[in-house]
Amino acid sequence: MPDPLRSLLLAATRAWVAWQFLKSGWLKLTGWETTVDLFRDEYRVPLLPPEAAALAGTAGELVFPVLLIAGLFTRWSAAGLFAVNLMAVASYWHVLGQEGFEAARAQHLLWGYMLAVVVVFGAGRWSVDAWRTRQQTTGAQLLAN
Repeated sequence: MPDPLRSLLLAATRAWVAWQFLKSGWLKLTGWETTVDLFRDEYRVPLLPPEAAALAGTAGELVFPVLLIAGLFTRWSAAGLFAVNLMAVASYWHVLGQEGFEAARAQHLLWGYMLAVVVVFGAGRWSVDAWRTRQQTTGAQLLAN
């Protein structure tokens, strides 16, 4: 596949999946009391108190997508969102695992797949990561001459 097309597809994948998580994180942030109540009463996050789980989940849904859109620390950002997605499914499985929630499960599966693609293939040329690599390569070439 030609690199410009690969980079376009990776950039579109990064932007689309990041937007899904940004919307969710913003909703959590703007309705904080409701968010904490949901983590206390509905979501079953293991090992963390509800307030800490709400804070961690919201932070992950706001920070990782911004990095992912920019293509900065792309593989780590995609892996972080993959973990957020996995935790969301695990903590809400008592609902998502029921009959009638196939579309919601499929959506999480799609997001996980898209994030795995970015983890494996990176950000592509249209990213801060690629720009930084080009700058480092140019700097190293200048020093070598």
